Amino acid sequence: MPMKSNLLEIKNLFVSFKTPDGKDFEAVKGISLGVGKGEIAALVGESGSGKSVSALSILKLLPYPAAFHPRGEIFFEGEDILKWSERKLRNIRGNKISMIFQEPMTSLNPLHTIGKQISEAILLHHPMSRAKAELRVKDLLGLVGLEVLASRLSAYPHELSGGQRQRIMIAMALANEPELLIADEPTTALDVTIQAQILNLIRDIQKKNGMSVLLITHDLTIVENIADKVAVMKNGEIVEQGAVSGIFSNPEHKYTKHLLSSAPKGKPVAANFDAENMIEASGLKVHFALQKSFFGKALKTLKAVDDIDVAVRKGHTLGVVGESGSGKTTIALAMLRLIKSEGKIVFCGKNIDKYKNKELRPLRKKMQIVFQDPFSSLNPRMSVFQVISEGLLEHRKDISKEELNHQVDKAMADVGLPLEYKKRYPHEFSGGQRQRIGIARAIILKPELIALDEPTSALDLSTQSEILDILKKLQQEYGLTYIFISHDLRVIKSIAHDLIVLRSGQIVESGSNQKIFNAPEGDYTKSLMKAAFSIK
Repeated sequence: MPMKSNLLEIKNLFVSFKTPDGKDFEAVKGISLGVGKGEIAALVGESGSGKSVSALSILKLLPYPAAFHPRGEIFFEGEDILKWSERKLRNIRGNKISMIFQEPMTSLNPLHTIGKQISEAILLHHPMSRAKAELRVKDLLGLVGLEVLASRLSAYPHELSGGQRQRIMIAMALANEPELLIADEPTTALDVTIQAQILNLIRDIQKKNGMSVLLITHDLTIVENIADKVAVMKNGEIVEQGAVSGIFSNPEHKYTKHLLSSAPKGKPVAANFDAENMIEASGLKVHFALQKSFFGKALKTLKAVDDIDVAVRKGHTLGVVGESGSGKTTIALAMLRLIKSEGKIVFCGKNIDKYKNKELRPLRKKMQIVFQDPFSSLNPRMSVFQVISEGLLEHRKDISKEELNHQVDKAMADVGLPLEYKKRYPHEFSGGQRQRIGIARAIILKPELIALDEPTSALDLSTQSEILDILKKLQQEYGLTYIFISHDLRVIKSIAHDLIVLRSGQIVESGSNQKIFNAPEGDYTKSLMKAAFSIK
């Protein structure tokens, strides 16, 4: 039986998966963990350590029967969840126990509006009128800092930024004031200021309602500032656990010490500051019609990017920072001509803003993009070999089978992926491994420019450092030019030569890495710096 003081008690839990070759893969190996009433407990570790699998077991959300529990118990309010019927579990999910998932784009239904999805979480457990549910939805949006969306309940997930989608997930999880909130990387897609707001929100609601929280995260700075106790996982086992104060001041296990010393660091690679521009845009505008008349005239417009000038020099990294919805991703997509825009765009000396798709096609191999969410950007039906080779096959239709294999092997070696992974599929990998696959897919074409959209946001600190090292090595070896989008200023500081700071679609400050980080001028930039670096 569980300890009386714990709302949730995991005892000697094992989680295994049936593999295609008929063998059993042991993902979680006999972990024990308790979460007391009104307590915040954190579970930390690198990608693939078993954190999320352990969390999903609590609500039996794993792909059973492929997943199974050889041994173990999970007690909630004194009852073993693993013995509950599906009907009983449905009454608990989203009501007494809620979960914030790591990847909002794959968790939200792309066919339903955000208003419908949040209200559905309420109406399933608390029947009420649609009008009353809509008022509750607006209250929840205000709670998570999305007051601006209260008038856009008919918006769909793809119309929102990554940070906004994550906050929608948080609003859904908090809708029924659960007794236990399982938060699986709840702030990975959020900028530093909103991250602080969300963590304060979770902490405030936890204190107000006496809610218990199990926080799954790779970010130890979050754990230090919000959690009461922490358990450290590696390779499916808990290697150390205890009070946060004790673990952070006096870690005992070498793996814990490794995690605590893995924050992004280092400097950008050496670059020629007299280099000419690889790509530049002037008077760049991207406006979206939020509301149209019967005849298609825009009645209400969102100015996602509003008349800006930006340039990236050859062999340099331009860091693009700002809060969610500030226009960071939109700028990159516009400059790569992946969305419609106004203004002049010059790439490698050619004015490309008027190019049609046929004219742009040969240039696509010179400009690539690595997306924020590696899981949704990789085709789940394609093997690693197929994913990485697809672009090369499109642009070099006469390539031999031998040369194709050689190029795929080279790209995988460049990003540190073992060659035996070629026949595997995206779902078999951790977030960090999937991001390496995305980078390999981009570099195989030997591009001149790569836009990196939050490439490390979903990764643990040590994996972040590994990915940054890979990107720096590739930049040095191949003379690559990067547009690096991130809300994490620690990451930007370690890789970018120049920065632009965005707010509401406009550049509020720009300059060199040294200038922005050492002597920011604007109040907004100063607030970002304070939020990013005030945490130990």
